[in-house]
Amino acid sequence: MGQALGCIQVDQSTVAIRETFGRFDDVLEPGCHCLPWCLGSQLAGQLSLRVQQLDVRCETKTKDNVFVTVVASIQYRALAEKAADAFYKLSNTRAQIQAYVFDVIRASVPKLDLDSTFEQKNDIAKAVEDELEKAMSAYGYEIVQTLIVDIEPDEHVKRAMNEINAAARMRVAANEKAEAEKILQIKRAEGDAESKYLAGLGIARQRQAIVDGLRDSVLAFSENVPGTTSKDVMDMVLVTQYFDTMKEIGASSKSSSIFIPHGPGAVKDVAAQIREGLLQANAAQ
Repeated sequence: MGQALGCIQVDQSTVAIRETFGRFDDVLEPGCHCLPWCLGSQLAGQLSLRVQQLDVRCETKTKDNVFVTVVASIQYRALAEKAADAFYKLSNTRAQIQAYVFDVIRASVPKLDLDSTFEQKNDIAKAVEDELEKAMSAYGYEIVQTLIVDIEPDEHVKRAMNEINAAARMRVAANEKAEAEKILQIKRAEGDAESKYLAGLGIARQRQAIVDGLRDSVLAFSENVPGTTSKDVMDMVLVTQYFDTMKEIGASSKSSSIFIPHGPGAVKDVAAQIREGLLQANAAQ
C-alpha cells in the first residue's frame, strides 16, 4: 500500500537503494521515504549494515605433507558511506570472500609443518584479514574480525598424534616410577646398614659384658677359695656354661639336631678354645 502511494519504510541498520529510471539515485537512511513512481523513482533493493559471519572450511596440505581442514570465521559488514559500491559491485559477496580465504590459507599453510600450523594460527588469521581488508574495501565492505577457529588433521594423523602423546606420558610415568623405586631401595639399604651397625654395637657390648662378668667371677672365686688358680676357676665356669648351653638346645622345641664332639677330651678342647678366644679379646682391648 505504501509503495502504491509512493512511500516506503527503511528499517534500522538497513539502507535502501533508490534508482530513477534504472539509474542509481540515492542511498536512503532508516525511516520513511517518498518514491514518486510516476517520476521514474523505484526501490532497487535494501542492504543490511549488520555484522555478518561466514564460516569457511578449507582443505590444504602442510609442509610435512599432512592434509588438514582449516576452519576460518570471517565477520564483515557493509559500510553505510559505501553502500552503493557494496550493492552494485558484487553479485555474491560470500563467494568472493570465500575465494580470498581459500587463496590466503592455501598460500600460507604449505609453508608450515603441522605443529607450526597450530602454533601460528593467529598469524594465518592476520594474513587472511589483511588480504580481505585490501580486497573488500574497494567493494564497500569492512572486515571486522578474522578467526581461525579450528584446524582438523586427518583422522589417522590425529590418532597417531594422540598415541605419541600417550607414549611420551607413559615414558615420563615409567621414569618417575623407576626413580621412586630407586629411592626406596636406597632408603632400604641405608636402613639395613644402620640396623646391622647397631646390631654389631649390641653384640660387641654383649661380649664385653660377658668378659667383664667372667673376670669378676674368677677374681671373686680365687679370693674366697684358697689354693685355686685362675685357670681352675675358668675351666669350671666354661664347663658349667657348656652344659647350660646343651640344656638350652635340648629344651628348645624349635631347635634342630646338632652333632658336636662329646666326651671328657672334647670338653677340654672346648674349654681351651673358649679360653683362647677370651684371651684374644682381652689382648685386643
